[in-house]
Parts: sequence; structure tokens; C-alpha cells
Amino acid sequence: MNDVDARAQAALTRLLGIMRRLRDPQGGCPWDREQDFASIAPYTIEEAYEVADAIARGGPEDIEAELGDLLFQVVFHAQMGAERDSFDFASVAESISDKLTARHPHVFADAKIASVAEQNRAWEEHKARERARRTDASPSELADVPLALPSLARAAKLGKRAARVGFDWPDAAGVRAKIEEELSETDAVAAARTANSHSRRAEEIGDLLFAVANWSRHLKVDPEEALRLANAKFERRFRAMEQLARQRSLELAALDAAGWDALWNEVKRAENGVQ
Repeated sequence: MNDVDARAQAALTRLLGIMRRLRDPQGGCPWDREQDFASIAPYTIEEAYEVADAIARGGPEDIEAELGDLLFQVVFHAQMGAERDSFDFASVAESISDKLTARHPHVFADAKIASVAEQNRAWEEHKARERARRTDASPSELADVPLALPSLARAAKLGKRAARVGFDWPDAAGVRAKIEEELSETDAVAAARTANSHSRRAEEIGDLLFAVANWSRHLKVDPEEALRLANAKFERRFRAMEQLARQRSLELAALDAAGWDALWNEVKRAENGVQ
């Protein structure tokens, strides 16, 4: 064992010990002791997003800290599994190790894979075989697409799964036409004034977003990442507008549409280096 492996093993042993202590029925932390898988799940999702946010901001110290928080979530779930005699951290690590070696026969066995595209096909085929072994006599291509995924990401993943058996638009232009169709239907429902108009609007907006997510998929763009970047851009520009308004003693709530447009365009020009 080299020094890096020894250090990692010592650090992990310490972390597992801390987790056991926190969950100890006698001297542990009351909050940690009362948690279960369901109550911890939202924190696990939140920590994964915080890792992504730290990566986007580009600070290695922040990435390190957030990865630690995410690892703690894994350790937390593993400890609860051990308390139920269902699984523990070692079995979790063994499971993912077995999965990775099985899915990379070109690295750990004698299979020959010449390109990334070929590797992606082999990966998806292997995952499909795994799902077939896990599911019932009528397995679905949509099996195990996590419900907890963000809706845009899940829409793209559902579309990708359906596409594997041929249920898909032929190309990006086909999805673009579907978006136009969904926009027209949304406009029609938005103009209606019926008892169920609100639920119909929600349904049509959902169809529109689903089509946009799958258009992104056809364009090789992750819709969740694209929207995250758009959110960050909007927040950055809005904060810059607020700062400009404060510098000029402008009351934000008193600005009309033209005033907001002027500030927005000024911020955009500054970002783009246009005077």
C-alpha cells in the first residue's frame, strides 16, 4: 500500500468511526440518531447540487469541502444500512467496484473497444442487461429512471431511454417542429377561460418543457446544465443591475419597462466588453 492509499484508508476509517459515534444510541447526537433514509435523502440531493455549484465556481477548496459533505451523506446512509443488517459501507464500495469492472471489460478484461461512441453503446447495453435482471417479467426501458432527478434532466433521460427502442424524433428539426406545435397549443389554452383552464395550462407548459428538454438532447446539450447556466447568468446580470441602480440612486420598484431594459442592456454590453 502506498502513502496515498494508506492516508485515504486512515481518513475513511476515522470518518466511519465518527458516523458510528453520531448514531450511537447512548452517547450520539439526538438529531443524527432520529434520521432515516427518507429524511436524509433531501440532504443528499442538496449536497450533490452544492458539489456541482462549487465546480462551476471553480474553487478547489470549495470543491474539496463539498465533496466531503457528499461523502458524509454516503457514509450516513451506509451506517443506517449497517444498523438494519442490510448493507454497510464495505458492501456499497464492493458493489460499485464490481459494477465498474463489469462495465469496463475493455479495461479489466479482454474486450476491444475502439472509440468513445462504441464505449457508450456497450455501456448502455450492459446497463440494459442489468435492468432486465433486476426487474419483473415485463421490464420497461424506462425502469429505474430516478423520480428524484430534476424534471428537465429526467425528461431528457426518459426521451433517451425511449429512443433506444426507436421511439424518438428522427432529428433535431423534428423536435423543433414539436416545440412549435406545443407553443400553439399552449397559446390556445392560455387564451381560454374555462373551469379547468389552469390545469390545462400546466399540462401544456409541461408538454412544451418536455419537448424543449428533448430538443436539447438532440442538440447534445444537457438541459439541466443549460438551465443552471442560464439561471446563473440571469442572477449575475440582475445583481449588476441592482448595483448600477444603487450607484445612480435609482429606486428599483419605480423603474418602468424602458428603465429596466436600459439597465439590462448596459450590463450585457459591459459583460461583452462593448462600450
